[in-house]
Amino acid sequence: MSVDLNLLRKQLRHQRRAVSRFQQKQAQKKVLQRLIRLKPFQHAQKIGLYLHAFGEVHTQQMIEYCFKLGKKVYLPMICSMNQQLHWVRITQQQYRNNQFSYHPLGMKEPMAGRGLHVARLDLLIMPLLACDIDGTRIGMGGGFYDKTLASAPHKPYRLGLAHDFQLIQQRLHREVWDQPLDALLTPAKYLHFKR
Repeated sequence: MSVDLNLLRKQLRHQRRAVSRFQQKQAQKKVLQRLIRLKPFQHAQKIGLYLHAFGEVHTQQMIEYCFKLGKKVYLPMICSMNQQLHWVRITQQQYRNNQFSYHPLGMKEPMAGRGLHVARLDLLIMPLLACDIDGTRIGMGGGFYDKTLASAPHKPYRLGLAHDFQLIQQRLHREVWDQPLDALLTPAKYLHFKR
């Protein structure tokens, strides 16, 4: 039985927006506790993260922890020419002073700066709407992460971040352009996938 992706996206968007501030704080704390024990995180120097905008697991504590460890933090910026993500390094000062601009889609982006190609990152921590037990990731529908990762088949390590309800037990149909995850991290679980 196949999953109706439009319906699934609609349900999960609604569910994600309904997560309370308290639940977000708890989720972020638990995810960070799991993340710091992961070898791909411990070994990574260049880490791609995201700024939450639509109910995703919040990333403030992760970003601050990366700065504390001296890791380099990169945020995505959508390149209007090819609709791929370029990864712009931010400083702790930029982050704390909220020096970002709003993209028309509603999320914050770094103001400017030359971005790195995704293959130059060691670890990419990315948001999602749903993930199944095989590591098939469903995003918001723009295909930005899939287009970007298609040009970097081997690097970086791809770690999805999600609330527990976003892990779907039923297998999702994987299109040829869908880029699978290496692992998924939720407040309650860490799943490693074969890619």
